[in-house]
Amino acid sequence: MRKLSSAILGLSMLLSGTALAEPIKVGMITTLSGGGAGLGVDIRDGFLLALKQAGNKDIEVVVEDDAQKPELAVQIADKMIQSDKVDILTGIVWSNLAMAVVPGAVAQDKIYISTNAGPSALAGEKCSPNYFNAAYQNDNLHEAVGNYANDAGYKKAFILAPNYPAGTDALTGFKRFFKGELAGEVYTKVGQTDYAAEIAEIRASGADSVYFFLPGGMGIAFMKQYSQSGVDIPVMGPGFSFDQDVLAAIGDAALGVKNSSHWSKDLDNAANKKYVEAFKAEFGRIPSLYATQGYDAANLILSAATKASIKDKDAFRAALKEADFDSVRGKFKFGNNNHPIQDIYIREVIKEDGVLTNKIVATSFTDHQDAYASECKM
Repeated sequence: MRKLSSAILGLSMLLSGTALAEPIKVGMITTLSGGGAGLGVDIRDGFLLALKQAGNKDIEVVVEDDAQKPELAVQIADKMIQSDKVDILTGIVWSNLAMAVVPGAVAQDKIYISTNAGPSALAGEKCSPNYFNAAYQNDNLHEAVGNYANDAGYKKAFILAPNYPAGTDALTGFKRFFKGELAGEVYTKVGQTDYAAEIAEIRASGADSVYFFLPGGMGIAFMKQYSQSGVDIPVMGPGFSFDQDVLAAIGDAALGVKNSSHWSKDLDNAANKKYVEAFKAEFGRIPSLYATQGYDAANLILSAATKASIKDKDAFRAALKEADFDSVRGKFKFGNNNHPIQDIYIREVIKEDGVLTNKIVATSFTDHQDAYASECKM
């Protein structure tokens, strides 16, 4: 196997509080280099913060960088399973990497807990008792904006996303709930940074709104170019396109943009308030949605590990399914396909104390379940 470029991080937490039923080794495969590095860093930081707060030495975490390459992610997963002997895998940001890694991992009876990627196949026909998603199903946030667009009175939307599984899921989700017509539907290249042609198409389309899903650096490039183009058509997006990890890079062009999320720093519950303050104190920045999903995933594992031994897979899976932890989202439960049933909000980008951030302005869905649960035969 080629030499892996990333460092391996082994963590032992100081013991306090409730001991776990059995020590656990977690393998985190995430993106720590390249254009998507900020997303993986946030997932890692949120996950490790939850373990630090729990103060439990019985969980060891091995972290490696997938460099956003599916073939490398598969190599790392194989190494973690066969050599590192991890009990649980987690951390993948991107859906194409998840589709490369997860089916093989769960087939080897390893538990995988998603901190972000939620491709439709893993929620539906390829669901597994060993696969839990602590984030969302890919379509969910896009469905919420499609629903909101109706309430906002939009009748003709131009939609675009990258041509990979999460991109197709995104636009499928938006269209599932949007009742108007489409002025255009475009799939861009993954990693694309020049959107002049797409913006020209939007300008000429007669659209009254634009919905895009372009994660990481792609969305930053699009928004900067869109703002400079002078096109005056309202833009909407999913929360991760206007989340804390990218807002500073987009700048004031993001002000006023409506976006969807199952979490926001202003959610009024005790767990969220504690988390936001702790994250800011630990890392000197406001947490992002990615960090939050990492944080909840770690607390999910901790909640199960206090009830069951990882050596008893049936009992441990049942404990995970209970989701008996204080989610920073407030309500959180798993559906039949081990994906969240949760509320999804509409946020608006604002400036608070000179810093771009989001505030909740509406609730798009309450207790929302993904569209693929009925295809899951568990």
